[in-house]
Amino acid sequence: MPMNRTSPRPVTAVILVAAGSGERLGYGMPKARVPLAGEAILTHALRGVAGSRIASQICVALPKGDLELRALCDAFATELKDERGAGADRELPVLTVVDGGSTRADSVRAALGALEDSTEAVLVHDAARALTPESVFHRVVDSLASGARAVIPVIPVVDTVKTVEETNGDDARIAPELVTGTAPREKLRAVQTPQGFEFATLKKAHEAAASFDAVQSAAVTDDAMLVETLGVPVHAVRGSSQSLKVTTPLDLIIAEGLLEGPLGARWLEG
Repeated sequence: MPMNRTSPRPVTAVILVAAGSGERLGYGMPKARVPLAGEAILTHALRGVAGSRIASQICVALPKGDLELRALCDAFATELKDERGAGADRELPVLTVVDGGSTRADSVRAALGALEDSTEAVLVHDAARALTPESVFHRVVDSLASGARAVIPVIPVVDTVKTVEETNGDDARIAPELVTGTAPREKLRAVQTPQGFEFATLKKAHEAAASFDAVQSAAVTDDAMLVETLGVPVHAVRGSSQSLKVTTPLDLIIAEGLLEGPLGARWLEG
């Protein structure tokens, strides 16, 4: 059953997916360890989640056996305790670390199994979106508190988007692909994280997905798609242009530029 629309904010856990290899960044290390403005991407992501103050628990899915990233999580836990010791008026979230799996879905499932029994809602967030403004977290949680069972942050697509198919025969000598249509841009949205869900709904979706074959699993690109297979409505709230996903060296350069701005990326809304 969906949460009551008159209820206060649900007890919320945030799953931070940080088990990616980061091969396209070219650093020869997991993406979460890649430096961004002098600190690891994971550290920036953890600060963003904790700074939003919406999480009672933060569960981080790391590459299996990565002791350096576990040490970063330990250092962040100490940072949080030091803040409270210095008089910060805030409840500290429980910080949990789990070994991620070979796929993103495997990592999320591992984290779901480590959440506290009191959890009512879950936000799944990519550590690679380390500069997501705190206001986006609040919009997602507020939508869940209003009765949504699934909600995602989105931004309008500004480029014209074409559908294509591979060419063959004589056409293949002209170009490798042929345009088959133009998608209606006004109805298109680029999806970001954190994606928010009623805990029971997301757990049920992942339990169902555990039986997917390789083709079915490869077709699923985010948690919202899994929930859609259950027939659950997925709502959308405004995301932010600052929530870029650091995937390529160019993304890293842009993120560095945002952090060097006069106010810092978290205080800017795009």
